[in-house]
Amino acid sequence: MKREEKRAIFFISDLHIGLREAKTEQLKMEQLERLFAIIKAEGRSLYMLGDIMDYWMEFRHLIPKGFTRFLCMLADLVRHDIEVVYVAGNHDFYLGRYFDDELGIKTLYGVNELLLDGRKYIVAHGDGLGKGDWGYKLFTRIVRNRFNLALLSGFHPDLAIGLMKKLSQLSRKHKTIDRVFEVNRLLNVAEVLTGEQEFDYFVCGHNHVGGITELSNGKSRYVNLGTWIEGSFPYGVFNNGVFQLKEV
Repeated sequence: MKREEKRAIFFISDLHIGLREAKTEQLKMEQLERLFAIIKAEGRSLYMLGDIMDYWMEFRHLIPKGFTRFLCMLADLVRHDIEVVYVAGNHDFYLGRYFDDELGIKTLYGVNELLLDGRKYIVAHGDGLGKGDWGYKLFTRIVRNRFNLALLSGFHPDLAIGLMKKLSQLSRKHKTIDRVFEVNRLLNVAEVLTGEQEFDYFVCGHNHVGGITELSNGKSRYVNLGTWIEGSFPYGVFNNGVFQLKEV
């Protein structure tokens, strides 16, 4: 099948690779391999909307252990002419240049506007959006500050990676346990945007509550991709003018 004939656009978020024990992570990789096989057969693009790995620390001359299988799978997608885009989340503190330069994956931060198959998308992980949560917003600015990153990269890798794991745990503990608040916060962000600009889909992750909601203007959709850490393996796919949430 020629690339131009493969129209499907795929979306995933909140895999948190490396979070659980080895057996659970093995199952996660197996399901991800199944999904990537579908993408290679039917898709032309994959958008990863944050918290793909539970932590990531990049060094100039080495790659951290624990993610080799996943990185090889991403490289294989690119070799099959699949466009891969990685939007950083609150656990992907700073992606550096490795994904762009070595794997051919485009990295993005924050909120991004995209035109895909004639539809306007707003895509983001979802962290730090909306009013409030000033502590987290300050935390993100400190972690992604270039001076602090340069200082951290000067540590021994074992110490630096250990610190990144601690920061990842801190980010998780900071997240509110009030699911209703979290769902409404991101949904409200999407609703506010309908009054400021036209778009078809607002797609995010972060709060781990998957679903598709029609917004009040009757034209736009809020899509949350869910998470892979609660026993299911959801993904989004846009094909033939329809956005669906599915499971591997």
